[in-house]
Amino acid sequence: MFARQAFRQANTFRSHVRRYATESSQGGSNTLWYLLGGGAIAGGGYYYFNSSRSGAPASKEEEKNVPSKPEAVGAEPMLAFKGGDQGFLSLKLDKVEGINHNTKLFRFSLPEEDSVSGLKVASALITKFKGPDMEKPVIRPYTPVSDEDTKGYLDFIIKKYPNGPMSEHIHSMEPGQTLDIKGPIPKFPYEANKHDQIGMIAGGTGITPMYQVLRAIFKNPEDKTKVTLLYGNVTEDDILLKKELDDLENTYPQRFRVLHTLDKPSEKWQNAKGFITKDTVKTAFPEPKENVKIFVCGPPGMYKAISGTKNSPSDQGELSGILKELGYSKDQVYKF
Repeated sequence: MFARQAFRQANTFRSHVRRYATESSQGGSNTLWYLLGGGAIAGGGYYYFNSSRSGAPASKEEEKNVPSKPEAVGAEPMLAFKGGDQGFLSLKLDKVEGINHNTKLFRFSLPEEDSVSGLKVASALITKFKGPDMEKPVIRPYTPVSDEDTKGYLDFIIKKYPNGPMSEHIHSMEPGQTLDIKGPIPKFPYEANKHDQIGMIAGGTGITPMYQVLRAIFKNPEDKTKVTLLYGNVTEDDILLKKELDDLENTYPQRFRVLHTLDKPSEKWQNAKGFITKDTVKTAFPEPKENVKIFVCGPPGMYKAISGTKNSPSDQGELSGILKELGYSKDQVYKF
């Protein structure tokens, strides 16, 4: 049973909830339940020929599709990040794309065009920057939103925080400049079909590790895991990776639902509003007795209310908050 019996309509707020283990999507990603509010293409090259251009030299556009180095069939791709004592790599910023008023996508080139990141699911990378007036360098972790199999580059989605030295520095960078990056930093070692269902609670840029796990689940035809994502933001413009999440929901309506809520919605917003409650999780997620894993990632206030904070990157700390009150165990919850 994908969600508990409480999925029946009970009041206006709960009317957004529906059972989808046995029911196909009728409204795609626009049919939403209610949920939590809250606070980074590899293409194979080919030669192009046709009868009208037989023997003609390839155009510049066609040359882009020709691999610079032939790879042996079945050969493992080159890994950019190997961990251990490799140290930091200085990666060049290739391009910047604005997403909203305080968030941008940053693409960094890998050292080799035919290399992949070397990240496993789930893992992250750490960035390092030392300004001229800093006594010590600033180090911050980020999870790429580009696929682990993507060759030649990494994409990060990074929000600029006031007085956030790393995010302010990255937002000030211009294409051609470099940033020191190291990894991978292992997080949760995801295994296909280990859990029947996964519940995700994300706020803001906390969506990035969730999206990493989602990609791994839904690109694996052998993985049958079902997922419910509760995603909270301040305004509609703050929703990140919305198109990608909508595409997953529309492609896998029996296995994936994303539920949005906004802290400061506009008048036209017709879906969930406000903060998460115990009743939200109880209704949307499977019961603790089921084979379920819960992931949490967001701002400090979200951790405190939902699961309790981590003691350190390597110490998950004790489980508290709403998840403990509902009977979930420490082993059933992972805090990114």
